Amino acid sequence: MMKNLQKSLLPVAVLLLFVCSCNKQDENPSTSTKQLVVYYSIDESFARDVLDEFENRSGIKLLRIGDTEAGKTTGLVNKIMREARSSKPRADVFWSSEIFQTIRLARSGFLASYESPAAKDIPTRYKDPQQRWTAMALRGRVLAYDPKRTEVSALPRSWQELAEPRYAANLAMANPLFGTTRGHVAAMFSLWGAGQAQDYLQRLSDGGVTVVDGNSSAVRALIAGQVGFAMTDTDDVLMAQRSGASVEMRFLDMGDGGTLFIPCTVALIKGAPHEMLAHQLVDYLVSSEVERMLAKSESRNTPVRAALRKSLAMSLPPVSQVSYEDVVDVMDEAMSSVRKILLR
Repeated sequence: MMKNLQKSLLPVAVLLLFVCSCNKQDENPSTSTKQLVVYYSIDESFARDVLDEFENRSGIKLLRIGDTEAGKTTGLVNKIMREARSSKPRADVFWSSEIFQTIRLARSGFLASYESPAAKDIPTRYKDPQQRWTAMALRGRVLAYDPKRTEVSALPRSWQELAEPRYAANLAMANPLFGTTRGHVAAMFSLWGAGQAQDYLQRLSDGGVTVVDGNSSAVRALIAGQVGFAMTDTDDVLMAQRSGASVEMRFLDMGDGGTLFIPCTVALIKGAPHEMLAHQLVDYLVSSEVERMLAKSESRNTPVRAALRKSLAMSLPPVSQVSYEDVVDVMDEAMSSVRKILLR
């Protein structure tokens, strides 16, 4: 009878051994079946090489989910919040092309704390005190123009001047409800106060500003001769220059003596399905190596690490010291004003 019992229990024992082995494999970061989900709003052409390199080195497969140019960042942020509220977080890591939406996610409790050892040399300004995000790889907000049509002497020196009729009527800007333009407009509210910023939007609207679906669209309108100026990011100008377009850029004063630079951010999603494994991707994305890769890419993101800027012979113009946290504080008011004044 004992022999028969042993025989009957053998298949069960084998099954249990198999299940335990599978569970151990899922937890073991050395298995070939592991996969992470990364949401990213970095331009695909720049993100691809960085993420490919991570896969090749780590053996970890990435499911990559991006967004459109027009809804970039905002669409992914909404997706992260929807999934978290349904208790089904899908993403492990969020790699954003801007900082303001990341701060909002952190404040709302959608990001997990993780202090990456790879971020030790990143300045305090670019790290969340609660370790919920790390920022790196700066892009500047600039005014693009065609030097064949516009003399340097005819350019404005500050963003406030851009609302003058001679500029506004010939200006293209991305929809301020999305992307870096969203943060740029909110930064104006933070630095100037609501009254002056709302007046600025009104003067842009009255002057006939052209609102398009993204920064690259604003630059294309400039290249096509539809406008004479475009509010955009440094990388969009650099890409246009590489394509042979006659485009230059000017860094404008935000009102505090510097121009606005917006960093990319990396964050771990709270409740991430593969949290421990995701630490490897966070460490990689915030590393000096990835900042170097982005600095050498066609995007030419400027490193937040001063030593890295020096080694790459890259410099920064005077930088606005507006607090990123303060910008987020006024974001809702700024976007409400945009809807009522500029997009009505």
